[in-house]
Amino acid sequence: MAYSAFDLTGKVALVTGGNSGIGLGMAKALAEAGADIAIWGTNAAKNEAAREVLAATGRRVLALQCDVGDEAQVEAAFAETLRQMGRVDGCFANAGISGGRQQPFLEHTAESWNRVLRTNLTGAFYTFRAAARHMVERAGKGDPGGVLVGTASIAAIEGAARNEHYAASKGGLISMIRALAVELARHGIRANAILPGWIETDMTAKSTADDKFRNAVMPRIPMRRWGRGEDFGGIAVYLMSSAAAYHTGDTLVIDGGYALF
Repeated sequence: MAYSAFDLTGKVALVTGGNSGIGLGMAKALAEAGADIAIWGTNAAKNEAAREVLAATGRRVLALQCDVGDEAQVEAAFAETLRQMGRVDGCFANAGISGGRQQPFLEHTAESWNRVLRTNLTGAFYTFRAAARHMVERAGKGDPGGVLVGTASIAAIEGAARNEHYAASKGGLISMIRALAVELARHGIRANAILPGWIETDMTAKSTADDKFRNAVMPRIPMRRWGRGEDFGGIAVYLMSSAAAYHTGDTLVIDGGYALF
């Protein structure tokens, strides 16, 4: 008999940035564990392609266009998610952008700083706030519980030279999640952060395809490969499941051993 704590039947998971990479890897695993899925993304074509992949699991799937850095869009998308799915049990704030071309800190601009924090940190704030309001309201009606998970980065815990804006956005996300874990525990809501290392995604495609970069980074990864979106399916299922009922406020590093070596 399979370990029943990982069964997510009857649950609904929302994954922002769920149309590719880590987000799609998490969404697919969550669906295969029994959860119905809502994904948000800014690219309509990628949303539809991901919706078809997820629908093949037999679960209900909703795909919406949403720029998480826009407060009004987040509020509208969350309301539509509730209208169509009925509830949200797990909210995975995964949408994010890179820091762009790396450059010396002295040359960083306010525009580049604000662009990254708008999506990576403010977008997570808008998303978590909408989800937490719903979960707290539900708890007040006798249905406590809920899961908030943010996709941070090992850039938050290492010296990410020339990438201070990205590092700050992910470090801020971790701090917000720790605070949420404390504040919302009384409602049965848990909050945790996932810290990926070097993962093959659309966002990192240019770097991972570059021979100079590969030769510099790959020897530092003990598992000697880039991570893949599907490497995050198991942790997503675990964190949303009752198996993690006493696990909150944590930072879970998934990087093939990079941060250790």
